[in-house]
Amino acid sequence: MSCPANNVFFKRSFNSVTALARFTFAKKALQKEPNKYETGQVILIDKPLDWTSFDVVRKIRSVIKIKKVGHAGTLDPLATGLLIVCTGKFTKKINEYMGMEKEYTGTFTLGAVTPTYDLESEPVEIKEIAGLSEEQIQNATAFFTGEIQQVPPIHSAIKQGGKPVYLMARKGIDVKLEPRTVTIKSFTIEKIELPVVHFKVVCTTGTYIRSLAHDFGKQLECGAYLSSLRRTRIGEFLATEAQTMETFVQQAKNEALSEGKTYS
Repeated sequence: MSCPANNVFFKRSFNSVTALARFTFAKKALQKEPNKYETGQVILIDKPLDWTSFDVVRKIRSVIKIKKVGHAGTLDPLATGLLIVCTGKFTKKINEYMGMEKEYTGTFTLGAVTPTYDLESEPVEIKEIAGLSEEQIQNATAFFTGEIQQVPPIHSAIKQGGKPVYLMARKGIDVKLEPRTVTIKSFTIEKIELPVVHFKVVCTTGTYIRSLAHDFGKQLECGAYLSSLRRTRIGEFLATEAQTMETFVQQAKNEALSEGKTYS
């Protein structure tokens, strides 16, 4: 013969276990599947002209709805090409990608300089280049191949006293930057259409192609500035494998719709 007190205890225990099981099931049902971008993705973007590298990061954050997004190496607004963007747990890989060898193509314009070493400022100190030979131009690359000392542009994001030096340069404050050791593994002139010279450079991280343009013009004694730039490779990653921003945004929206979400 069963004891009434035991029956009550059993029923209460059973109900408690059942309630806990239901709560656990409901909690799991409410928990969303891990977002693949939170888990970690490497996104290859072909950075558009006039966008900053952070513009790309900001847009991707807004589309995939997570904050943990970063890029592996700045491209200036006037440059296009490969930008590696890491999300979620893969942001830990950023330093690894930043240290990889880089390849660039672009053009120098000879016969003038600019304060920013590129087209963000107006050309000044115009010089005649009619007497410049193709042989002189080709031979000048030898001075910038291998391990070299390079002074970064004062119109850059390098910090002094906690502030980017370009802010001081824009105010007319005298900025002094020390030379840095960089390695240019190859520097070839692909085509000459004076005053424009087409080039390809393979270099280590930290190399400023704007400074290379400026120094190249100094070597030729006619001045030069960077008139176009495209990053074509980082390590084994190629610009040809990269997506446009439009393609990535549309792809992310399609993925979100298929999962019942909405991305803006």
